[in-house]
Amino acid sequence: MTADSSAGSSGSPDAPGSVDRRLERALASLRGLSVGDALGSQFFVPVNYPLLKRRDVPSGPWQWTDDTEMACSVLAVLAAHGRIDQDALARSFADHHDFDRGYGPAVNRMLRLIREGGDWRELAAGLFNGQGSWGNGAAMRIAPLGAWYADDPEQAVHQAEISSYTTHQHREAVVGTMAVAAAAALVASPDGPPAPGALLDGVVALVPRSAVRAGLRRARDMLDYGDAATVAAVLGSGRRTSAHDTVPFALWSAARALDDFERVFWTTAQVGGDVDTTCAIAGGVVAAAEGGAPPAAWLERTEDLPDWVPTRAL
Repeated sequence: MTADSSAGSSGSPDAPGSVDRRLERALASLRGLSVGDALGSQFFVPVNYPLLKRRDVPSGPWQWTDDTEMACSVLAVLAAHGRIDQDALARSFADHHDFDRGYGPAVNRMLRLIREGGDWRELAAGLFNGQGSWGNGAAMRIAPLGAWYADDPEQAVHQAEISSYTTHQHREAVVGTMAVAAAAALVASPDGPPAPGALLDGVVALVPRSAVRAGLRRARDMLDYGDAATVAAVLGSGRRTSAHDTVPFALWSAARALDDFERVFWTTAQVGGDVDTTCAIAGGVVAAAEGGAPPAAWLERTEDLPDWVPTRAL
């Protein structure tokens, strides 16, 4: 199926491929992503370290970061176009860019230049001496896209790849983005989420050979490990903010408790690292599953999504 052929899915509003159902799934994933991001970011504040050890949450409100802001653009473009339009996505990233949301310096500069008329293709390709960024910034925002394409995981992977190139063009960043989208699509399947091993096997089968894929294979082999710190020591926890240092652990954590957002959050957060991003990824994937929504009290403490996020297809 091509990108264009998926854009016009129709039929009953309750059909898995209908735009209404896709948007409903994507919004559920986005809310989970925003809670994971916003609550995770609270534990960069030293005064909250004791709360993390006790698995207790700080008082709200919790402000989300660039992870959620960029995910909102992904959803807005899907709602408007029925697929990823790269030019529209780059424009949305630039137009809604809030410098104070925690963007990395390279992306801050790139989005400013896009607003000033720069070409995202040249800017993204030129990052890091022409290698492109291998950071986790494209993976952190993509779970709602996977939920959108739950009826077509292969299309989810294809659209995720397209979306990554607007900011992250290194192979590892692209594959990390594809992997998160694949996981969210499989979890949101109309047939229900797969078992943990089947989920990671499915993601591995959908992404190309890479360090990310190798990490996912190791994650699959470690599903029966009870000590998250040991797993993070092997897979990484985003301390280097690279896709291959972030995605395998976040998906390992998500796969082990798809019906328990709270458990997944604490498992992910307590190992440290790039906590807002690992928790955004895991939260977005888990919330795509039936029964995987975050606790209502956590949603209430999380900053509302911006008013430009669509609640219906345009």
